[in-house]
Amino acid sequence: MSTLGSSEPEQLEFSGLPRPLFQATPSKLATFDCPRRYRMTYQQRPAPQKGPPWAHNTVGAAVHVALARWWQLADEQRTPEAGASLVRRHWQTDGFASAEQADSWREQAADWVSRYLADEQARRPRAPEPRGVERTVAARTTVLAISGRVDRIDERDGELVIVDYKSGRSALDARDARGSLALALYAIAAERTLHQRCRIVELHSLRTGHIAAFEHTDASLQQHLGRAEQTATDIIAAQDTVAGGADPEQVFEPNPGPSCSWCDFRRLCPEGQAVSQRRDSWAGLGELQSGPA
Repeated sequence: MSTLGSSEPEQLEFSGLPRPLFQATPSKLATFDCPRRYRMTYQQRPAPQKGPPWAHNTVGAAVHVALARWWQLADEQRTPEAGASLVRRHWQTDGFASAEQADSWREQAADWVSRYLADEQARRPRAPEPRGVERTVAARTTVLAISGRVDRIDERDGELVIVDYKSGRSALDARDARGSLALALYAIAAERTLHQRCRIVELHSLRTGHIAAFEHTDASLQQHLGRAEQTATDIIAAQDTVAGGADPEQVFEPNPGPSCSWCDFRRLCPEGQAVSQRRDSWAGLGELQSGPA
């Protein structure tokens, strides 16, 4: 298994020439859970047209932008109310069933951000400035060149902490934080980029205010890194097979299941349609919540 200890990793060699590292983000690696979706997203050209935008993604984008912009305000302007105003300023209406539904969710999202920021200020009233907001971090192994943009990187007690905002309706706990490949890779890359120890990862639920945290060990981070490298190796092998003349439809086969309901390419995938229900673009919103669940 590779580690991240060297700034100039030895590259794998093919036919006597060093092979370029596989360039990846956590989301790119995760997409390979369905090889067909991976091919449509990253390889097929011209890229197939995606389905309509999802309203829940619109909500997530608005609250993420608002929380990033909030840290750009002067310290005296950083109030919970300012966060709510930023949600309204950056609001979009893509994917909603109606203007009325979009308006209701705009106010709901603004309330989430306001409550979350009030809770954060109460928890850590004298917290230092984050080490990074929407910060890109990167690291390399002998297989991977991994990079990603972290919602927030805190510094607490001399160590870095990865903070990832979540606007979905699912309940989150420490198992979600522990099992997240993205969070683990962010921790590895943040330590490498900022030259400071990083082991704690947190999922901050904006709907409920709950924080799901996990403290990684060196071993648990290496396990995640091994998963990432194995996925990258599988993608490389599939690409090489196609380059050798194999049919890409057979090499990048679909992995159909109920989650196909949410795939942007469902309409182009008979196998996915056969095992999943069509969802309206606003189906991922769930019921409006006025307070913590």
